[in-house]
Amino acid sequence: MSSDLNKVKSSGIQMNPESVGDKLGYEKDSKERMPWEHYLEEYKNADPYEISERLSISYNETEKSFELPFLGSIYQISWPEFHVTHKEDGIGFYPLEEMIYARILTIRFLLGGSATKGTGKMKTYREMPWGEVYLRQFDGRCIKRLAFSYGNRLKDFNRVMEHIHAVPVKHGDTAYEIEIYPGYQVQMILWEGDEEFPPSSQILFSDNFPVSFQAEDMAVMGDVIIGSLKGFVKVMQ
Repeated sequence: MSSDLNKVKSSGIQMNPESVGDKLGYEKDSKERMPWEHYLEEYKNADPYEISERLSISYNETEKSFELPFLGSIYQISWPEFHVTHKEDGIGFYPLEEMIYARILTIRFLLGGSATKGTGKMKTYREMPWGEVYLRQFDGRCIKRLAFSYGNRLKDFNRVMEHIHAVPVKHGDTAYEIEIYPGYQVQMILWEGDEEFPPSSQILFSDNFPVSFQAEDMAVMGDVIIGSLKGFVKVMQ
C-alpha cells in the first residue's frame, strides 16, 4: 500500500511537522484532498467483487455497498462513490463518517489489503519490518499522546474502551484489545503515573499487519485510534 502514497508525496504536497498526518500528506484542506482524490479515483476503477473476495467482506450487489467493521462499529461503504453510513449500535461516534484520516486508511485497505489472521503474537511498532521509518513520529503522536491523555485517567480510559466493546487484556495497569479491521487487532496499554514516574503507554499490533499495512499507514492508524477515543468520550458525557 505504500507505493500509492509515494506517488502522492511526489506530487509536491508540503509536510507540516506537527503530526503524523501532516508528515504523510494526510492533513488539512488541499493537502487532504489530493491524496483523497487520488485514492478515490483508484477506488472508482476497482472491481468490487475482487475487493470483496480478497478481503472476505460482503458486497451487496443491489445496494452496491460493502459491509466493513471498523473500531467496534459496522459500516456500509458504497461503490464507486465511497459514501459511508453506519449501522445503529449506540456507540454514538463514527470515525469513518467524521475523520478523513480514517477514510483514507480504509480506502487504502480496500484497495491493497488482504484477509489474513495473525498467529496470536502481538508486536510493537519498532518490531515491524519497517518499524524504524516513522518511529519518532509514532512515539510522539501515538505512544506519548496516549499516555498523556489517559495515563492519569484510567477510569475514563476503561469506560470508553468498554463503550466500544474492546476486550480487556492483562498488560500494564490497564489494557484493551480492539479490532480495527477484520482480523487486525491493536492493544492499547497504560501504566498509571505517580509522584515518582510519569504515566507511560504502549501500543501493540497483531503480527499480520505487514501483510496489508506499511509504516505510514500504521503511524496514522495510531493517530486515528487515539483521536477516535476523544470522539467516543464526548458522546458518553
